Amino acid sequence: QITTLINHKDKPKRSDKTLQAIQRVGQAVNLAVGRFVTVGEAIANENHELKEEMSVACIEARRAGETIAQLTDVASLDHPESDSHITIFTDKTGVVKAARLLLSSVTKVLVLADRIVIKQIITSRNKVLATMEQLEKVSSFQEFVQIFSQFGNEMVEFAHLTGDRQNDLKDEKKKARMAASRAVLEKCTMMLLTASKTCLRHPDCESARINKDGVFHRMRLALEQVIEIVTDSRPNGENEMAPISIYSGIKEFKNKVEGLRENLYFLSKENLSTMLEVILEHTEDFTDSAYTSHEHREHILELSKQAKMELEQLVSVWMQAQNQKTKDLMEDLEVAILKTCQCMNELKREVHSAATSLAADLLKYHTDHMVLKALKITGVEGNLEAVAEYTCKLSEQKEQLVEMCRLLRHVSGTEPLEITCIHAEDTFQVTGPQIISAAETLALHPSSKIAKENLEVFCEAWESQLSDMSLLLREINDVFEGRRGEKRVYLSLPRPGKHNANLKALKPVKLDTEEQAKIAKLGLELHLLTSDVDSETEKWGDQENEIVQHGQGMSSMAYSMYLFTRGEGLLKTTQDLFHQAEIFATEGTKLASALHTFSEQVHDDDKPLLLLEAEKLISMCKQLQITAKASVQGKSATFTKVDACILKTRNVMTLLCQLLPLGCRLLKKNKAGNGCLKPAPPWREDRVRTATNAHTPERRAETFGVKSLENHVTNMTFLESK
Repeated sequence: QITTLINHKDKPKRSDKTLQAIQRVGQAVNLAVGRFVTVGEAIANENHELKEEMSVACIEARRAGETIAQLTDVASLDHPESDSHITIFTDKTGVVKAARLLLSSVTKVLVLADRIVIKQIITSRNKVLATMEQLEKVSSFQEFVQIFSQFGNEMVEFAHLTGDRQNDLKDEKKKARMAASRAVLEKCTMMLLTASKTCLRHPDCESARINKDGVFHRMRLALEQVIEIVTDSRPNGENEMAPISIYSGIKEFKNKVEGLRENLYFLSKENLSTMLEVILEHTEDFTDSAYTSHEHREHILELSKQAKMELEQLVSVWMQAQNQKTKDLMEDLEVAILKTCQCMNELKREVHSAATSLAADLLKYHTDHMVLKALKITGVEGNLEAVAEYTCKLSEQKEQLVEMCRLLRHVSGTEPLEITCIHAEDTFQVTGPQIISAAETLALHPSSKIAKENLEVFCEAWESQLSDMSLLLREINDVFEGRRGEKRVYLSLPRPGKHNANLKALKPVKLDTEEQAKIAKLGLELHLLTSDVDSETEKWGDQENEIVQHGQGMSSMAYSMYLFTRGEGLLKTTQDLFHQAEIFATEGTKLASALHTFSEQVHDDDKPLLLLEAEKLISMCKQLQITAKASVQGKSATFTKVDACILKTRNVMTLLCQLLPLGCRLLKKNKAGNGCLKPAPPWREDRVRTATNAHTPERRAETFGVKSLENHVTNMTFLESK
């Protein structure tokens, strides 16, 4: 609104409509500032240490808002008596000054409010730490119950505060780190309860004490990491050194190599050689691993050798081209660039295959949890020798899973997924020894119900992490295959000279700011629908189901079209959007075909409704294709076509939100007695997804279960009565 006021054109003739519009904008700004300042003043009254600063900023903002309202009070300009009235037309610099003051003061209010939120989180963390110290020192069960009830309430408060903060974070990397820390706190809350109870019941048991100390230590680390993220600081002023993955190394290396097309002098050959050397050092994580197959190891070594040779050839041609820019040399340089990039792509594909195939094999092998079951049985029997044997097997399993996480991190494709891999590695590293100490405690006290319960809790944490790894592996594969990225954009974009011969003849057009504003509401509706469709596809047990995959593909494409309305994402021009709409319509037709095939397998009263909706989907997709392919000329006609494409895409997504739950319901009804329908996978789909998500991307962000914490607190009433 402020930009509209400042950028308005000074015309000699001003219609009543223009004057009224300017006055409305000025009043709207003033009202918005008034509401904003009211909240700021309320915050100031609750936080005395910042009250003065906040009050000054609020007064400045209110004054600026009122000035803008006065300068835009132009409705009475037609009357002679108002000639001396200062307005936006007679003093535009006054509006600019007021706007600057307003933006400056609003920023101050936001920064001060942010400081208060950070302080609240730190205060909440300090409360939790203080209560944890009390819990560590208690000697009676009754005292423990009372203090744990207080601790539970404090953890619920901390969960709410950090949950809001996580949602506000814009940096996907920080958001993923926050999610990981909060997930640790959630799981450790239950572990702390059972581990402490076991220690109280068996105070002389060394393994019980080790088990409890491990939980407290891990919770303190997680609390510290939350504060690091919130305050954007590191202990002792250290800089965070994030490990470099092979994927990110190859991506940066290729960008530098391809940059030689534009500029032959922007980096040195030593820089490129060093970058490749670092990438090849990281491939040693694969070639040195005992779990990498002989075939994968040989291929990686061969491609590493080839990459060195390709770089040598590239450097040779590059140096010649710097001295003499002939046509032949530039062609040779282009060939060398292409061959180097192709080799790096093959290396990337090979390490991805090595990591994901190992992960798939390990997860399949350990899905029965035989070692955990054996530890529970031998622990209850008090068989110390058998427990020792199975703890050795669990340690071996832990080493395998830790190695799997390290290799997956190299090929995860996005920073949030990298952080999730690191979190998974830490979880296996810590939980393995904790299960062992819990099993030893049970073996020493086989009749102890609390020791048995404690072992169950740690085993559940291990099983839950294995289940999460199945989801993580699927997302890593999705990113690699282009189904999802950090912002879940669909990667089927036209390239110059490909897909469509007519693309060259069409002039690419971008939406201007005004057009983006007009289409923003429609784009937002599309965004919300993608979240709904994602939610519905998650409810299907089998994520490899053809209907689910087409639905996910359509949701991904619709999301990229939403990003286009914001001027973001991979769809840069209107032609990109039209091409995406065509592919979206094709995918919708395929989904309708899959629904027809599915309907032949089911026998239910809702089957005719499913077929009717599928036919409706085909019709709507055809209409969208016709619109997307229609030829238009001129800016106005192009925008109308954009609007029509997004509107029809929204309508298809709305229908999809009705079709998917209907299909899922039919699937569940017919599943029990129908062998031809695919069974659900053995893991739980209990990960909360965000569309920021998607959450962001980060769409895998682990969420702190406030309700589960509240349940822990409620259960304490029962414990106290016992």
